[in-house]
Amino acid sequence: MPVLIAGAVGAAVFLLVSTLEGLARPGYSLVRHPVSALALGSRGWVQTVSFLVCGALVALGGAGLWATSWLLAVGVVVLGIGLVASGVYPMDPGRGYPPGTPDGDPPSFSRRHQRHDQAGAVVFLLLPVLPLLAAATPELPTALRWVSGVLAVVIGIGVAAFVRAWEAGSPRAGITQRLTLTGALGWLAWLLLVVAAQPG
Repeated sequence: MPVLIAGAVGAAVFLLVSTLEGLARPGYSLVRHPVSALALGSRGWVQTVSFLVCGALVALGGAGLWATSWLLAVGVVVLGIGLVASGVYPMDPGRGYPPGTPDGDPPSFSRRHQRHDQAGAVVFLLLPVLPLLAAATPELPTALRWVSGVLAVVIGIGVAAFVRAWEAGSPRAGITQRLTLTGALGWLAWLLLVVAAQPG
Protein backbone atom coordinates (compact mmCIF):
# COMPACT_ATOMS: atom_id res chain seq x y z
CA MET A 1 0.00 0.00 0.00
CA PRO A 2 1.55 3.33 -1.08
CA VAL A 3 0.66 5.18 2.14
CA LEU A 4 2.54 2.60 4.22
CA ILE A 5 5.63 2.98 2.04
CA ALA A 6 5.31 6.76 2.29
CA GLY A 7 5.31 6.47 6.08
CA ALA A 8 8.42 4.28 6.02
CA VAL A 9 10.16 6.79 3.76
CA GLY A 10 9.20 9.63 6.10
CA ALA A 11 10.69 7.87 9.13
CA ALA A 12 13.91 7.00 7.30
CA VAL A 13 14.36 10.42 5.70
CA PHE A 14 13.87 12.16 9.05
CA LEU A 15 16.79 10.18 10.47
CA LEU A 16 18.92 10.80 7.39
CA VAL A 17 18.32 14.55 7.26
CA SER A 18 18.93 15.08 10.97
CA THR A 19 22.19 13.12 10.78
CA LEU A 20 23.53 14.86 7.66
CA GLU A 21 22.54 18.29 8.96
CA GLY A 22 24.13 17.53 12.31
CA LEU A 23 27.40 16.62 10.63
CA ALA A 24 27.35 19.69 8.38
CA ARG A 25 26.48 22.41 10.93
CA PRO A 26 29.33 24.45 12.40
CA GLY A 27 29.09 24.48 16.19
CA TYR A 28 26.55 21.68 16.34
CA SER A 29 27.46 18.52 18.26
CA LEU A 30 25.74 15.22 17.47
CA VAL A 31 26.76 14.08 20.95
CA ARG A 32 25.55 17.08 22.93
CA HIS A 33 22.74 18.84 21.07
CA PRO A 34 19.22 17.52 20.41
CA VAL A 35 17.79 17.04 16.93
CA SER A 36 15.35 19.91 17.52
CA ALA A 37 18.23 22.40 17.79
CA LEU A 38 18.82 21.87 14.06
CA ALA A 39 15.66 23.91 13.42
CA LEU A 40 17.56 26.99 14.67
CA GLY A 41 20.00 29.23 12.82
CA SER A 42 20.29 30.19 9.16
CA ARG A 43 19.84 26.59 7.97
CA GLY A 44 17.09 25.85 10.45
CA TRP A 45 14.54 25.72 7.65
CA VAL A 46 15.99 22.38 6.49
CA GLN A 47 15.16 20.62 9.76
CA THR A 48 11.85 22.46 10.00
CA VAL A 49 10.84 21.15 6.58
CA SER A 50 11.96 17.68 7.66
CA PHE A 51 9.75 17.87 10.75
CA LEU A 52 6.77 18.98 8.69
CA VAL A 53 7.10 16.73 5.65
CA CYS A 54 8.38 13.60 7.38
CA GLY A 55 5.85 14.00 10.18
CA ALA A 56 3.03 14.25 7.64
CA LEU A 57 4.32 11.13 5.85
CA VAL A 58 4.51 9.20 9.12
CA ALA A 59 0.93 10.21 9.93
CA LEU A 60 -0.12 9.08 6.46
CA GLY A 61 1.61 5.76 7.01
CA GLY A 62 -0.22 5.39 10.30
CA ALA A 63 -3.54 5.73 8.53
CA GLY A 64 -2.53 2.77 6.36
CA LEU A 65 -2.30 0.57 9.47
CA TRP A 66 -6.01 0.87 10.22
CA ALA A 67 -6.91 -2.54 8.79
CA THR A 68 -4.16 -4.17 10.86
CA SER A 69 -4.81 -2.44 14.19
CA TRP A 70 -6.84 0.71 14.69
CA LEU A 71 -5.06 1.36 17.99
CA LEU A 72 -1.61 1.10 16.40
CA ALA A 73 -2.81 3.25 13.51
CA VAL A 74 -4.01 6.02 15.82
CA GLY A 75 -0.72 5.92 17.73
CA VAL A 76 1.38 6.31 14.60
CA VAL A 77 -0.84 9.11 13.29
CA VAL A 78 -0.46 10.98 16.59
CA LEU A 79 3.32 10.42 16.43
CA GLY A 80 3.38 12.01 12.98
CA ILE A 81 1.30 14.94 14.17
CA GLY A 82 3.69 15.36 17.10
CA LEU A 83 6.62 15.61 14.69
CA VAL A 84 4.76 18.20 12.63
CA ALA A 85 3.99 20.23 15.76
CA SER A 86 7.67 20.06 16.73
CA GLY A 87 8.45 21.78 13.45
CA VAL A 88 5.69 24.38 13.79
CA TYR A 89 6.94 25.33 17.26
CA PRO A 90 10.76 25.33 17.33
CA MET A 91 12.68 25.22 20.59
CA ASP A 92 14.49 28.27 21.99
CA PRO A 93 18.25 28.67 21.46
CA GLY A 94 20.34 27.35 24.32
CA ARG A 95 23.22 25.21 25.50
CA GLY A 96 25.64 26.82 23.11
CA TYR A 97 23.62 26.43 19.92
CA PRO A 98 23.36 28.25 17.57
CA PRO A 99 26.98 29.41 17.92
CA GLY A 100 27.17 32.46 20.17
CA THR A 101 24.27 31.32 22.35
CA PRO A 102 25.09 31.22 26.09
CA ASP A 103 26.15 27.82 27.39
CA GLY A 104 23.06 26.87 29.35
CA ASP A 105 19.30 27.22 29.28
CA PRO A 106 17.67 30.66 28.93
CA PRO A 107 16.27 32.16 32.17
CA SER A 108 12.75 31.57 30.86
CA PHE A 109 11.23 29.75 27.90
CA SER A 110 8.97 31.21 25.23
CA ARG A 111 5.47 29.91 24.63
CA ARG A 112 6.58 28.30 21.38
CA HIS A 113 9.31 26.42 23.26
CA GLN A 114 6.75 25.20 25.78
CA ARG A 115 4.56 23.94 22.94
CA HIS A 116 7.60 22.30 21.38
CA ASP A 117 8.24 20.51 24.67
CA GLN A 118 4.62 19.38 24.83
CA ALA A 119 4.80 17.97 21.30
CA GLY A 120 8.11 16.30 22.12
CA ALA A 121 6.61 14.72 25.24
CA VAL A 122 3.90 13.12 23.10
CA VAL A 123 6.46 11.86 20.58
CA PHE A 124 8.80 10.36 23.15
CA LEU A 125 5.96 8.81 25.14
CA LEU A 126 4.81 7.02 21.99
CA LEU A 127 8.25 5.75 20.96
CA PRO A 128 8.18 2.73 23.33
CA VAL A 129 4.38 2.43 23.40
CA LEU A 130 4.05 1.78 19.65
CA PRO A 131 6.29 -1.32 19.52
CA LEU A 132 4.51 -2.55 22.67
CA LEU A 133 1.19 -2.24 20.84
CA ALA A 134 2.69 -4.02 17.83
CA ALA A 135 3.86 -6.87 20.07
CA ALA A 136 0.25 -7.32 21.18
CA THR A 137 -1.20 -7.27 17.64
CA PRO A 138 -1.94 -10.84 16.47
CA GLU A 139 -2.35 -9.76 12.85
CA LEU A 140 1.38 -9.04 12.60
CA PRO A 141 4.02 -11.71 11.85
CA THR A 142 5.28 -13.54 14.93
CA ALA A 143 8.92 -12.53 14.42
CA LEU A 144 7.97 -8.85 14.13
CA ARG A 145 5.88 -9.09 17.30
CA TRP A 146 8.72 -10.63 19.30
CA VAL A 147 11.27 -8.10 18.10
CA SER A 148 8.79 -5.31 18.80
CA GLY A 149 8.37 -6.49 22.37
CA VAL A 150 12.11 -6.48 22.97
CA LEU A 151 12.53 -3.08 21.33
CA ALA A 152 9.72 -1.60 23.41
CA VAL A 153 11.84 -2.27 26.50
CA VAL A 154 15.08 -1.06 24.91
CA ILE A 155 13.48 2.12 23.55
CA GLY A 156 11.76 2.77 26.87
CA ILE A 157 15.15 2.61 28.59
CA GLY A 158 16.53 4.97 25.93
CA VAL A 159 13.75 7.50 26.45
CA ALA A 160 14.26 7.45 30.21
CA ALA A 161 18.02 7.84 29.76
CA PHE A 162 17.54 10.81 27.44
CA VAL A 163 15.14 12.54 29.82
CA ARG A 164 17.60 12.13 32.69
CA ALA A 165 20.53 13.29 30.56
CA TRP A 166 18.65 16.35 29.30
CA GLU A 167 17.43 17.39 32.72
CA ALA A 168 20.96 17.01 34.12
CA GLY A 169 22.51 19.02 31.27
CA SER A 170 24.63 16.03 30.27
CA PRO A 171 27.06 16.59 27.38
CA ARG A 172 25.86 13.23 26.00
CA ALA A 173 22.15 14.05 25.89
CA GLY A 174 22.18 14.47 22.11
CA ILE A 175 23.64 11.06 21.30
CA THR A 176 21.30 9.39 23.77
CA GLN A 177 18.35 10.99 22.00
CA ARG A 178 19.67 10.09 18.55
CA LEU A 179 20.22 6.44 19.38
CA THR A 180 16.70 6.21 20.80
CA LEU A 181 15.16 7.92 17.77
CA THR A 182 17.14 5.71 15.39
CA GLY A 183 15.90 2.56 17.07
CA ALA A 184 12.30 3.75 17.24
CA LEU A 185 11.95 5.27 13.78
CA GLY A 186 13.99 2.49 12.20
CA TRP A 187 11.59 -0.01 13.78
CA LEU A 188 8.61 2.02 12.53
CA ALA A 189 9.92 2.03 8.96
CA TRP A 190 10.39 -1.75 9.17
CA LEU A 191 6.88 -2.25 10.57
CA LEU A 192 5.29 -0.21 7.78
CA LEU A 193 7.24 -2.04 5.07
CA VAL A 194 6.35 -5.46 6.51
CA VAL A 195 2.64 -4.59 6.60
CA ALA A 196 2.85 -3.14 3.08
CA ALA A 197 4.33 -6.44 1.84
CA GLN A 198 1.57 -8.58 3.36
CA PRO A 199 -0.93 -10.01 0.87
CA GLY A 200 -4.40 -8.52 0.80
